[in-house]
Amino acid sequence: MIEQQIMAAAQLAVKVLYGQDVPEKMVQLQKTRSEFEGNLTLVVFPFVKMARKSPEQTGQELGEYLVANCEAVSKFNVVKGFLNLSIADAAWLQLLGTIDADPHYGEKTADEHAPLVMIEYSSPNTNKPLHLGHVRNNLLGWSLAQIMQANGNRVVKTNIVNDRGIHICKSMLAWQKWGNGETPESSGKKGDHLIGDYYVAFDKHYREEVKALAAQLVASGFSAEQAEEKAKQEAPLIKEAHEMLVKWEQNDPEVRALWEKMNAWVYAGFDETYQKMGVKFDKIYYESQTYLKGKAKVEEGLQKGLFERHDDGSVWADLTNEGLDQKLLLRSDGTSVYMTQDIGTAEMRFQDYPIDQMIYVVGNEQNYHFQVLSILLDRLGFKWGKELVHFSYGMVELPNGKMKSREGTVVDADDLMKLMVDDARRVSDEAGKNADMTEEEKQEIARIVGMGALKYFILKVDARKNMLFNPEESIDFNGNTGPFIQYTHARIRSILRKSEGTCSSPLTLSASLNPKEVELIQKMSEYGAAVEQAGKDYSPSGIANYCYELTKVFNQFYHDYSILNEEDSQKKQIRLVIASNVAKILKNGMALLGIEVPERM
Repeated sequence: MIEQQIMAAAQLAVKVLYGQDVPEKMVQLQKTRSEFEGNLTLVVFPFVKMARKSPEQTGQELGEYLVANCEAVSKFNVVKGFLNLSIADAAWLQLLGTIDADPHYGEKTADEHAPLVMIEYSSPNTNKPLHLGHVRNNLLGWSLAQIMQANGNRVVKTNIVNDRGIHICKSMLAWQKWGNGETPESSGKKGDHLIGDYYVAFDKHYREEVKALAAQLVASGFSAEQAEEKAKQEAPLIKEAHEMLVKWEQNDPEVRALWEKMNAWVYAGFDETYQKMGVKFDKIYYESQTYLKGKAKVEEGLQKGLFERHDDGSVWADLTNEGLDQKLLLRSDGTSVYMTQDIGTAEMRFQDYPIDQMIYVVGNEQNYHFQVLSILLDRLGFKWGKELVHFSYGMVELPNGKMKSREGTVVDADDLMKLMVDDARRVSDEAGKNADMTEEEKQEIARIVGMGALKYFILKVDARKNMLFNPEESIDFNGNTGPFIQYTHARIRSILRKSEGTCSSPLTLSASLNPKEVELIQKMSEYGAAVEQAGKDYSPSGIANYCYELTKVFNQFYHDYSILNEEDSQKKQIRLVIASNVAKILKNGMALLGIEVPERM
């Protein structure tokens, strides 16, 4: 790499000129700012005291040494304490050859000794279908897994399904009361959608009960606020749901049979959605299997004096020494809470895999939960407890406000994906660019473009931020969008198809390059650093923004210079190799986001 060459030469220059050995970290090399001549800039200030000269004089001496002794440097200029270096065309062409020779340039491959990173994402409830919030979660989790793998880690992708609890009982009870034996087959609905309808139905009837009961309580002397709070607890429906939960925990055969039947419908629906979304898992855990492990682990902690039992039989963790409060781990009736289940899931995972790092992809409303979980897992002896990573992301909002599952105001994931694919097909049909394709090809490209638009729009935003999702903005063939990048890849592939057999000579290192070609090679060389930074920051948006920047630079080059009509065969060959590798890096980079790029559009 050019940077390593220059850094080594700069260390040697300081040794020769000033008699000082300097560590590599002292050599600060950065991209030259656009308003100055040069490609890379060496910060001179760290060497000024050693040289006992001004920054300008020090820069001049270092520049002269590098031009004379480092083949990569062709010329230089000094601006105050900054040494701007122009890189020789031969060095750029050599770098282009290196990029061209590696199908996965900039990415690392894990060996059997590489760290094992487990990433949990999705975490759906079996009482409703996946919605827009889940889409962001799944896309972030999948992309993060690809990025961690490209950084040389072994990765295990896991999902914890919330398949038990009061919310599940609400759907079950509603189906029992008002379902009349309805099934996915009899209704023509996906199983997760069907169950979601009953979750909404439960809430509707429950609110009616609360309203009626609260009115009675107000009439008997309660304040409106007291009446509503009491009505929420005393409404017959919620009491029945709690009774069903207790029966479930007691392994009541009738309740368990209903639970298994309805969950099977939901899982079939989830699988279909995951497939369309392009995500999958290496291992799926179920809370119905982990909560007992969690209870056992809490009891073990109780015996060791890590937790305490209150007079009502509930079990708590005292975290006041950590600057937090007390945390409930088991209710007085012995039922578990989410924290207990997460402890149990951690226990199972630790038994299944030699985890080096655990990353939880969960929304930022759970920040406190994971702060507590980290402390509890560390207390219980999990080696990665203290270092667990909560990949906390913001909420997705719509132009018309927030989503609420129980009120049925969510944007369903299946509906959203269909809308995106349909929109991509409409835009493509209107542009008339697919006229020579078969119907099957048209629909496949609409799927790739529609899903690419959705994924890119969500992943280009810094995950920590709340975001506003607007489907219309995402299907745009100009600007910072998935289709813009996909279209550029398809354009390059078209150029390469047309060029087949016309030029196949090897790169000539003595050839000259224009500034746009240099800019493209330099931008491509930054892909590895972008992948590494995205891994350190847990940031798919870093990859998205890199792909957009590379696409912009290529399009500027393509606007200014012809590839296929270039008469000089040497220049034509260089441009074809550059174009081919831009396409390769775009394809690999977009794959880290879970986005496909078409060969034609």
